[in-house]
Amino acid sequence: MEQRILTHSELLQLKRWNTPTVYNGWEQITNYDRRTCFNREETKDYMPHMGVMIGYAVTVQCQPSNPDHQINQPNAPAEYREYIASIPGPKIVIVQDLDKPDAYGSFWGEVGANIHRSLGCVGTITDGAVRDLDEMNNAGFKALAARTCVGHAYSWPVKWNCEVEVFGTKVKPGQLIHADKHGFLIIPEEDQAHILEATRFMDTNECNTVIVSGRNTAGKSMEQVLAGMQEAGKLFGAAAHGKYGKKGEW
Repeated sequence: MEQRILTHSELLQLKRWNTPTVYNGWEQITNYDRRTCFNREETKDYMPHMGVMIGYAVTVQCQPSNPDHQINQPNAPAEYREYIASIPGPKIVIVQDLDKPDAYGSFWGEVGANIHRSLGCVGTITDGAVRDLDEMNNAGFKALAARTCVGHAYSWPVKWNCEVEVFGTKVKPGQLIHADKHGFLIIPEEDQAHILEATRFMDTNECNTVIVSGRNTAGKSMEQVLAGMQEAGKLFGAAAHGKYGKKGEW
């Protein structure tokens, strides 16, 4: 498939749908296994009122339990910030906490959220902890995380611009991420060119067929309702098959 970087306008349009809806479009155009490219473990959205976030992954590992990193890598924060600043936005910071499943400290807080926001980041996905939730909200910095935590302990960037694994899913720097309260979806580079069109098409397809059949039941017998759903399912599948060669779930 065609490979290209999405425009800012296209990214904004993709924010109009939740992540499951974008997934529905993605599975019609991808050659990847439909069981992949999204989180396999449960995430928690600490800012659900912010809605969807979309951006390109910048990655970092931390290990708040280990004070040696601060001694052995004294320049790490500055070098890490230079890496973040060198990548075009919008960006989502993907943080792998090497202490998982323990929570010794948080990589995030008021200061980190404001710094990263100024560097073009819109939020974070971390399998570690977050804190200063009100202040992160005030900064407009969204967070999907495993838990909250009071302290930061010895939180320090250990390694960055590398492949990380969060919530059972591997993420590479530069991958496009769509995320909300349901979790996150990695949109492979070769699928990006057509993801907006596919999402819009499948959302419209659902509204025109299977969703309306479940709503338009007034005055109908149960037999008529079931028959209508069966017919709508055929129309839904036929539309998807005609557009993308895939029949979808119905």
